Amino acid sequence: MRRDLPVTVPQSRTEMRRVVFVAFRLLLVVCFLCAQALLQAAAQAPPDDNKPKDDPKKEEPKKEEVREEDSKATVDDTKPKTKAVDDVQKDTPGKAFKPGGTLHVDVEVALVNVTVTDPYNRLVTGLDPDNFRVYEDNVEQEIVTFSAEDVPISIGVVFDFSGSMSNKVGKAREAALQFFKTANPQDEFFLVSFNERAELTSAFTNSVEDLQSRLMLTSPKGRTALLDAIYLGLSEMRGAHNAKRALLILSDGGDNHSRYNENDIKRLVREADTQLYAIGIFDPLGSRNRTPEELKGPSLLSEVTEMTGGRVFAVERLEDLPDIATKIGMELRNQYVLGYRPSNKAHDARWRKIKIKLRAPRGLPPLTVFAKTGYYAPSH
Repeated sequence: MRRDLPVTVPQSRTEMRRVVFVAFRLLLVVCFLCAQALLQAAAQAPPDDNKPKDDPKKEEPKKEEVREEDSKATVDDTKPKTKAVDDVQKDTPGKAFKPGGTLHVDVEVALVNVTVTDPYNRLVTGLDPDNFRVYEDNVEQEIVTFSAEDVPISIGVVFDFSGSMSNKVGKAREAALQFFKTANPQDEFFLVSFNERAELTSAFTNSVEDLQSRLMLTSPKGRTALLDAIYLGLSEMRGAHNAKRALLILSDGGDNHSRYNENDIKRLVREADTQLYAIGIFDPLGSRNRTPEELKGPSLLSEVTEMTGGRVFAVERLEDLPDIATKIGMELRNQYVLGYRPSNKAHDARWRKIKIKLRAPRGLPPLTVFAKTGYYAPSH
């Protein structure tokens, strides 16, 4: 019996071409699939070591540079930035400021405390910046800051406990206590007492009660070292915590036992940015001792206080002492503070004269201005 077998060989040329065409298409499909698989494998494979190392991942180092430079900006802004940082931070407004650090600026502003009084010696408040003109070495300056606020003050009280104060010390203590009552909670005080030697009775403190008790423990005796006491007070003021500083001297004037002389004190007063006020409990001229130092006492106090923008309040009656002390306290809290940038930028350590002039509003009587007479320019 003959059996039909499957056809495995083409029986004609047409059929052979058809088979070749189908096989060719299958071969193309297989090649395409293989090529796709090779491309995927190449994409997932690690980079060739023979390639330049700076080509791959060009963008990520830029990000790391930016982060690194940002972290350094708060520590040292003087280091040159990389090109990547410049490209990113072109709109940076200014230097980064580290919290708790110190910001240094190139602009210097000179500050002047100014007191204005009328013909009756009453304080004049409510003036505007336009009412003031500031001159340094006869050159008018532009006022850039102006304030009339009550700010915390660092105050030193220099109290005369020499023998000549025996009959005046009671009212002088009362005056000091009255002065302390004008204090603000943020104020700080120290106390220097002196007779033939000056000593720091109390360092800076906010406790008025402590100062009061220390005043009561000292009794008057001995000679008068007034200049030494002023020197000690200005030296102690270097440790003050407030920008505004003042020294109040209660004395009957004159000096007969100081190591420092008048020129020493004037030089120190010029260097110290501290206002000096004095309550002069002067004896009548005929009853004063005739030593030259004691005769010059009142004029010396006037000279050193006026250099700083303060002044001397002479007491004719002991009963007026507390009121005068209160008046000084109120004056310290009702001053104008003028700020200007000196047009002379030289750091020559020379003395610069200051003059304040008023353009008083219409209708006011002639007014008097008290301000420091100058300052020393910085040396560097």
